[in-house]
Amino acid sequence: MITAEYYILTVMAYDRYVAICQPLHYGTLLGSRACVHMAAAAWGIGFLTALLHTANTFSLPLCKGNAVDQFFCEIPQILKLSCSHTYLREVGLLVVSLSLGFGFFILIVLSYVQIFRAVLRIPSEQGRHKTFSMCLPHLAVVFLFVSTIIFTYLKPPSISSPSLDVVVTVLYALVHKWAVHKVIAGV
Repeated sequence: MITAEYYILTVMAYDRYVAICQPLHYGTLLGSRACVHMAAAAWGIGFLTALLHTANTFSLPLCKGNAVDQFFCEIPQILKLSCSHTYLREVGLLVVSLSLGFGFFILIVLSYVQIFRAVLRIPSEQGRHKTFSMCLPHLAVVFLFVSTIIFTYLKPPSISSPSLDVVVTVLYALVHKWAVHKVIAGV
């Protein structure tokens, strides 16, 4: 789901780019057919990534029980239950996930660079304010999304604790989902 959600945030950045930088082409670039294709791509990428992670995770032998001390079942928590060495598997999945995530992040950054270049050329203060008010909630959600992922998955093991993991997971589940709902609803 993380991959599909990140893809949707990337599509939302592209949507804002087209709306601000190419408003006369909005209907042709982001018509209903394009939206269906982008939604299908989000689900497809999410499904393929989930399939890769699931196949990798369930091929591991578990010898430390099957109880996961987490708010919901996360791959790093399942890997801790494995009897075998998981280093190469973790690195492989991390490379795939980071490549996708970095690619999406670059697309979001490029979209917003173009947006800010266009906004700074708007002569009226009211026009700039309206444009920024449309973009800043999306940027806040992207920041929340990326920062919680970085903290959850890339923090050093020395600061890892089950209670901290649960707090971060609950924070992500509540705050991020609320923020995404607000951005999608246009509030």
